[in-house]
Amino acid sequence: MAATYTVTTRTPASSMAMISALVIVAILFAAPYFASRGLIQDLFFILTMLTLAQFWNLLAGYGGLVSVGQQAFVGLGAYALYGMVILMGLDPIISILFAGIAALVLAVPTAFFAFRLQGAYFAIGTWVIAEVARLSVAQWQAVGGGTGTSLPRSALREMMLVGWIESAFDVRASAARDILTYWLALVLAVATIAGIYWLLRSKPGLALAAVRDNTEAARSVGVDAGRMKWFVFLTSACGTGLAGGLIYLQKARISPDAAFSVTDWTAYVIFIVVIGGIGTIEGPILGVLIFFLLQSVLADYGSWYLMVLGLIGISVMLFAPRGLWGLISERTGIQLFPVRRRLSGGTIKKREG
Repeated sequence: MAATYTVTTRTPASSMAMISALVIVAILFAAPYFASRGLIQDLFFILTMLTLAQFWNLLAGYGGLVSVGQQAFVGLGAYALYGMVILMGLDPIISILFAGIAALVLAVPTAFFAFRLQGAYFAIGTWVIAEVARLSVAQWQAVGGGTGTSLPRSALREMMLVGWIESAFDVRASAARDILTYWLALVLAVATIAGIYWLLRSKPGLALAAVRDNTEAARSVGVDAGRMKWFVFLTSACGTGLAGGLIYLQKARISPDAAFSVTDWTAYVIFIVVIGGIGTIEGPILGVLIFFLLQSVLADYGSWYLMVLGLIGISVMLFAPRGLWGLISERTGIQLFPVRRRLSGGTIKKREG
């Protein structure tokens, strides 16, 4: 007689969450048919910040690599898009791909340098590299130098699919561009969450968790820790670059200080992940919604807005170190994106022969 078990990650809550997620994505995709332009712009902001937060969470929460230089990939990705449109005459939609490639290219020497540092030194090293990238781009006169530049109106007017959206929704070109960039942001956010979830449920995901928890122990069981760190860092950089290109395509105006802003593209992203729950997929989703609500309510209060965000961040770290979603999950046991493997079954079967 032998007991048979099945390894599973699915839970009743996750099955319901999957159905709910499909419904929500369908509603979000159809939003331009009934939502105002202002709401579409708000949803675009939420989706792009969610994408940035998920990639930083992959890097720090699952890879153990706490970077404060992600603005380097946002900025370089955005400037790569502008360079391709202004200098090469490419369609802005196609140029988004080059935003990811440019960020990936920058990530290679960055990782080569930063991986020689540990802990706080790694974080500071990534920030220094981001500042070097900002100062270098500020010397690029073909795209405006230190004052920045705008995308050509002709390129925006002739952008792929804009004409079709104008006709289908009976809107002006500017509103059509907002709808197009919103749809692209939705696709990128969904692909990011699905890709990270798939990774964490795979064998490389187990290796990544082992490296995060104890690098030496992971190496002792045959995990190539260096290879996993390279993979996570490059993946995060590429995805962040894609998001950066998309953000500044929607803005249609760029400058080095804005594109390489440590506050907008790293500090806020870290805040989202920390208050939501680092090391979980649900955490950044909850965190970005809270951040958007706080920004909407407190944005008119000037420096008090940043002080309130800081106080909230400190309070969460003190009383809920795993973030708000970690607290909710601990109290209720609910996991919408479960990645932990569990044994189920235990049916007794008679051995043959």
